[in-house]
Amino acid sequence: MAVSSTDSRRAPSAVALLTLAWLAAVLALLWWLIGIGLESWADTNSDQASRVAQRQREGAYATLLLAGVALGGLLTIAVIAFAGRLSKTGVVYLGLAILLGVILCPAAGAAYREIYPPPPPSTPAPGGCQEYSGGEARCPGG
Repeated sequence: MAVSSTDSRRAPSAVALLTLAWLAAVLALLWWLIGIGLESWADTNSDQASRVAQRQREGAYATLLLAGVALGGLLTIAVIAFAGRLSKTGVVYLGLAILLGVILCPAAGAAYREIYPPPPPSTPAPGGCQEYSGGEARCPGG
C-alpha cells in the first residue's frame, strides 16, 4: 500500500494531535486513580471496611485502563508515524511504549489478579495407606 504525498504531509499534524489526546487521556486517568486512592485512604481511616474492597477493585480497573491507554496510545502513534514516513518519530514512540510497558506490566498484572483472582488450588483427597505406630496400617476403603 503506497502512501500518498498528502498523507505524509498530514502525518506530523496527526501525530501531534494524537499525542495531545493521549496525554490528556493519561492525565485524566491518573487523576481518577489518585482520587480512588484518596477515597480509599479516607474509607480506611473512617472504619468503612466494606467500601475499601470496592475502592481496591476500582483502583485495579483504573490501573488496567491506564496501562491499556498508555501503551495502546503510544503504539498507535508509532504506527501512524511510521505510516506517514516519520521513522525517527516512530522509533521514539515505540521506544517510549517499550519503556512504559516494562514499567507498567507488573502493575497491570497485579491489577488483573486483583480483578480476576486465580482459583484456589484444589487439595487432593488423602489417599494411600496411613501407617500408625505399632505397625498397624489403615487404608481407605478397608
